[in-house]
Amino acid sequence: MPELEQTAVSAEAEVPSEGRYYRRFTSKQRYLHAVLFSTFLGLAATGLPLRFSESIWARGAARAVGGFGAILFFHKFCALVLTIAFLIHVKEVFARGLYHREKGVFWGATSMVANWKDLKDMLGHLRWFVGLGPKPKFDRYAYWEKFDYWAVFWGMIVIGFSGYAMWFAPFFARFLPGWALNAALVIHSEEGLLAILFIFSIHFVNTHLRPDSFPMDMVIFTGVESEKEFQHKRPLEYARLAREGKLEERVGSAPASWFVNFSRIIGFTAIAIGLTLLVLTLSAYFY
Repeated sequence: MPELEQTAVSAEAEVPSEGRYYRRFTSKQRYLHAVLFSTFLGLAATGLPLRFSESIWARGAARAVGGFGAILFFHKFCALVLTIAFLIHVKEVFARGLYHREKGVFWGATSMVANWKDLKDMLGHLRWFVGLGPKPKFDRYAYWEKFDYWAVFWGMIVIGFSGYAMWFAPFFARFLPGWALNAALVIHSEEGLLAILFIFSIHFVNTHLRPDSFPMDMVIFTGVESEKEFQHKRPLEYARLAREGKLEERVGSAPASWFVNFSRIIGFTAIAIGLTLLVLTLSAYFY
């Protein structure tokens, strides 16, 4: 027994806790997110000049790329790519949950479906913000992450449908009244603006600019996080995996420094573009 204990201690010493990394996202999930945020940036960068076409900066952007017709072309291209990525994701979710019978897809601690704990965590978080209670402990996904996730579904249904209704107006006019197509224009414009404002302010702050992650949360780029970060941000998931003996299955490799630096460049570029578009939007909206 002493020899076994010594062996265990030696094995742990070989991989210090601060040097361990755990997988959080698969390569496929990271690639899908890359498509998501790049096409969303493209939609925002092309949709805002169309929405505020009378603004000086919008007219300048149109001249730079060959007119508003070119901007509309790129807007439709980004919309098509995003739609394909969204449908691929929905298909994979249902395949995992219904065909492969994977547990935790539609309900439970590892699901993106909201539950009562999320409501308790949100209320507890609000109390913690004002010093009236302890900070809640989160599992695999926090309540705001689930909100961000389902906001994409709302956007694809409302913004996506209204956008395709305008794109293929002759087809939809066969069974929709004229006022519905006019309403689609208003809905697409205002809901798109709301999504842009939310992503470039609330989502950026919650994900990257809050103290726990400032100046950037790298896990969506690298797919792994350090053990210290894992224990701090998602203590319930860490404890559950340790209790079930599944923690070692999630051990991954530390990301290469060149890839981390490359990811930082991509991430900071995306944030810079988003904040720039946010400022331009506010300037066009209020002035």
